[in-house]
Amino acid sequence: MDKKKSRNFKVIDMLLLCLAALPIIIVMVLKILTEPASEGISLTGARIFFTVKMPLQDMYITEAQINSWAVILAIFFLCLYFTHGLSQKANTKRQIALEWIIEKTEGLVNGNMGTAFAGFATFIAAIIGLSAFSSLLSLLGLFPPTSDINITSGWALMVFILITYYKLKCGPLGYVKSFAEPVAFLAPLNVISEVATPVSMAFRHYGNILSGVVISVLLGAGLKGLSSTVLGWLPGALGEIPFLQVGIPAILSIYFDVFSGCLQAYIFAMLTMMYVSSAFNIDEFERRKLKKQQKRLNNYINSED
Repeated sequence: MDKKKSRNFKVIDMLLLCLAALPIIIVMVLKILTEPASEGISLTGARIFFTVKMPLQDMYITEAQINSWAVILAIFFLCLYFTHGLSQKANTKRQIALEWIIEKTEGLVNGNMGTAFAGFATFIAAIIGLSAFSSLLSLLGLFPPTSDINITSGWALMVFILITYYKLKCGPLGYVKSFAEPVAFLAPLNVISEVATPVSMAFRHYGNILSGVVISVLLGAGLKGLSSTVLGWLPGALGEIPFLQVGIPAILSIYFDVFSGCLQAYIFAMLTMMYVSSAFNIDEFERRKLKKQQKRLNNYINSED
């Protein structure tokens, strides 16, 4: 019975890992089948697969959106794999790794936002995971969704909605008054600053990832030309082999693709925590909450009388 249970457990594990890898494999095959042949350097935006007719403006389904959904599905099945077979005491490497991730994320949130935002740990973990995995797609030769301004703008808009929501929790009047702080004549600048928050978050993330992709492509092309110039004197087919393209681009991608992609995911998460926590005045919220409770208590006492 135990052997059968163990066999079923392993089968489910393998199935979840295959399902996690399947979306990435599908977009890789889609890229191979649909990408037109090109010669030399080719730097283009996300390719448009098809267009959906809409009343106001047509909706374009692009390579960035398809790859983003592939990353979401891959992370979803990867989470199912990590949470499969959890026990009260960590006795597997995956559960130890999962608990380490949870502890580090909760510590990051509590340290930057306070214990009042402890529930944000899962949201921050999702942001970091989605951003990092999206950027790392460039290692597989796929278009990273984070190098599309539409994707990062959607994330920044979501964060902006959260910022506004937590500001409004302290009262609509207090939210309006905040634009006149510290003095009333700075209200126009405060409004511009409010609108600039999601814009700066979107362009910062998009610009850093896109620049890394562009620099990697240019360096690869430059090394090919340099190899032809320096080693072109070698006889026969040896002179046509771009020796300088072997190894060096891989070393450079450690920074431009791996380090920079993970760093930008961390920075986006840190900005999210900073903006949301600073938008919520806990003291004012508790004061309003206490005032409402007192008002309800007074109404209840009056109704009893």
